[in-house]
Amino acid sequence: MTCNLGAYLGLKLVRLATLLAAVSIVSFTLVSLSPIDPVQAYIGSDVMRVGPEQRQSISAYWGLDKPPAEQFARWGSALLRGDLGTSMIFREPVAEVIGERFLNSAALMAIAWLLSGITGFTAGVIAAMKKNSWMDRLIQWYCYTLASTPTFWLGLLLLMFFSVWLGWFPIGLGVPAGVLAEQVTLADRIRHIILPALTLSIIGIAPIALHTRQKLIDVLESDYVRFARARGEKGFGLVRRHGLRNIALPAVTLQFTSFSELFGGAVLAEQVFSYPGLGQATVEAGLRGDVPLLMGLVLCSSLFVFTGNTIADLLYKVIDPRVREGRAL
Repeated sequence: MTCNLGAYLGLKLVRLATLLAAVSIVSFTLVSLSPIDPVQAYIGSDVMRVGPEQRQSISAYWGLDKPPAEQFARWGSALLRGDLGTSMIFREPVAEVIGERFLNSAALMAIAWLLSGITGFTAGVIAAMKKNSWMDRLIQWYCYTLASTPTFWLGLLLLMFFSVWLGWFPIGLGVPAGVLAEQVTLADRIRHIILPALTLSIIGIAPIALHTRQKLIDVLESDYVRFARARGEKGFGLVRRHGLRNIALPAVTLQFTSFSELFGGAVLAEQVFSYPGLGQATVEAGLRGDVPLLMGLVLCSSLFVFTGNTIADLLYKVIDPRVREGRAL
């Protein structure tokens, strides 16, 4: 068992290294082909005061005067030494910028992920148990409507209704404006995170609910469930004994593979609510040509998604004994 786990983790590490290398090459190539001039974005509104010599000095300072292949080689060698470079926007090491914003994004995505997963799974089970009833139709209508709803549009609606009209929540930001960091309370942070988290979780409910509903309907129409009904089993007891474990694996798969969609949705939600997380930093880095920060965020997001898939694989072994024992499903 220990040898199998060691071989499994070793294979995962090899795949992770390969993934990060491929993502780095593709991302750097796309950034190099971008029409955005990093020097121009770095100078900003002072473009009229900066002469050609100063532009060359700035370009040489950040290594932008080198060919793209040499820039990538220098960045890659620094990365292997544990150095992600320095952000052109924040004038700080990329690792520090990501570290400062990671906790904000992690809290936001964790809350949204848990809410969408639990609510979506519950709604899917209820819809399947009440198939073709008004409750099933209501849940399906909700899911199909929100599955096609853009994240930023829903965020704007929540912001307009709950913040502007009702005044229940702050307009945006992660903490109250003008308040010192040591004076910010946990209640302040919770009030600022509620609307962004609701935006992500409401959108995320739809796929897990629809998937769970269909899988449970297939299980309830199987022969062994019909036999269980013939023995007198019914209601939630029947679903709990014969259905939940069979639909747990697909639900876990879908929920953990949604990490990439969750991160993408967080980018839009953080922009709408001006929430200081990795998503907002990604947009700023892309629009202002901050190559070191953008590359660091790309690697961070790739590692985030890979971790979610790995956790899902490990949970398979806990949920299904057949996977744990290495037998084919």
